[in-house]
Amino acid sequence: MLRPGQTVADIGAGSGYYTELLARAVGPAGRVYATDIQPEMIRLLEERIRRKKLSNVIPVQAGETDPRLPRESIDLALLVDVYHEFTHPQHMLRRIREALRPGGRLVLVEFRKEDPTVPIREEHKMSIAEARVEVEHEGFVFERVLHDLPWQHMLIFRK
Repeated sequence: MLRPGQTVADIGAGSGYYTELLARAVGPAGRVYATDIQPEMIRLLEERIRRKKLSNVIPVQAGETDPRLPRESIDLALLVDVYHEFTHPQHMLRRIREALRPGGRLVLVEFRKEDPTVPIREEHKMSIAEARVEVEHEGFVFERVLHDLPWQHMLIFRK
């Protein structure tokens, strides 16, 4: 899914667990924009970047309506358990779409609302149908769902 040299965004990066994995996947010729809305998460992320010597990661202080990514700069946007937290999801999707290069992908990982056995509060779950309605409304094309994770869907959309 990822190739060396690509530019990706870890949106809602938190302390940088996925950021680190992405940085290693795209290699030194690639770049990772790691965004978060919480300043304390940006601080933790910066510490991880220094400690792990991740020279290809750029931390970005995001806003509530804008991940603050350069226009047409990324090949893939990854959102792990964060989309449902957006206070202005349509605004964020528009800005993410603008940041994606033509043909770029948006990957949402969300806990399965369809599965009552997933031990997560309902407000932290999304169904495939809910995600598709919201994301497709902003001009993304649904590609597929991966069901490899035990409790989450992985939905892939293309710009």
